Amino acid sequence: MWTEKDNTLQRTFKFKDFIEAFAFMTEVAFHAEQQNHHPNWSNVYNTVSFQLNTHDAGNTVTDKDHKLAAAIDSVYERFTNT
Repeated sequence: MWTEKDNTLQRTFKFKDFIEAFAFMTEVAFHAEQQNHHPNWSNVYNTVSFQLNTHDAGNTVTDKDHKLAAAIDSVYERFTNT
């Protein structure tokens, strides 16, 4: 579940291993590029964490962030339902 804290939307995802986490990040990257809205994110082994906000809106959470979060959730659902 996404939480809003400190002017960011935040969520962490866990995967079975590094390869699956990296594949998830790769697919998310295509969505981010398509939306021209690039996340702050990190990866450690099987864990990917996001902090989304809109830089050109004063580093606040906007509809752009919610749209990207929805796309990220959609990608995650595909990974967990395969």
